[in-house]
Amino acid sequence: MGVGSRVFLERELPSKELIEKFSKLPAANVADTMGRLCAMHSDIKLMSKPTKFMCGPALTVKARPGDNLMIHAALDISQPGDIIVVSNEGDRSQALMGEIMTVYSASFLELGGIVLDGPMRDIDSIGKMDFPFYASGTTPGGPYKEGPGEVNVPIACGRISVNPGDIILGDQDGVIVIPREDAEDIYEKALKLSEGDQAKVNAAREGKNNRDWVKNTLEKKSIEFIPSKWNDR
Repeated sequence: MGVGSRVFLERELPSKELIEKFSKLPAANVADTMGRLCAMHSDIKLMSKPTKFMCGPALTVKARPGDNLMIHAALDISQPGDIIVVSNEGDRSQALMGEIMTVYSASFLELGGIVLDGPMRDIDSIGKMDFPFYASGTTPGGPYKEGPGEVNVPIACGRISVNPGDIILGDQDGVIVIPREDAEDIYEKALKLSEGDQAKVNAAREGKNNRDWVKNTLEKKSIEFIPSKWNDR
């Protein structure tokens, strides 16, 4: 087996029921239960106009910078609902996907979404689609199709580790990665946090939220409050 030029056809997958549960939670609430260390870099932005959250299992692609041969390989083994997540070694020179591949992914393959650690093109059409598409930006420069690369291996996307079968959750804020092995426990914590967060929003609207923690933290940090202007010293 040649490392760097291989496609794994199988992966461990989370249950559809668990994916459905996560699809109803904001990415920010889920991220807060994981030490806030699971969110992809803000370079990776939502480029389309989906009407619902993106949530599904990761089908990972380790691509050569600016090359999409292995993305095509991933499409050919994908299942409906999969999220194609692409590592591109931080390259921003070539678009990795455009309208033709995206329409095929959304309409025929019925994928759950696309996450590129790199640019896309054909924003005029993709930007109007009801299909979750995340990328670092746009460029008219198209990709090469030479390889090498790998599919269904551990990758880094948006500076976050992604394993095949991890749950990918994305909304207007961005994309987070939920490790498959810990997903059940994370969901229970995230559901509780989300319910509590909504109560805090309601309290903030009425000015009833408890802000004692601000004063207490400032005191612990020995922050000095000075009753004058800074240039009166």
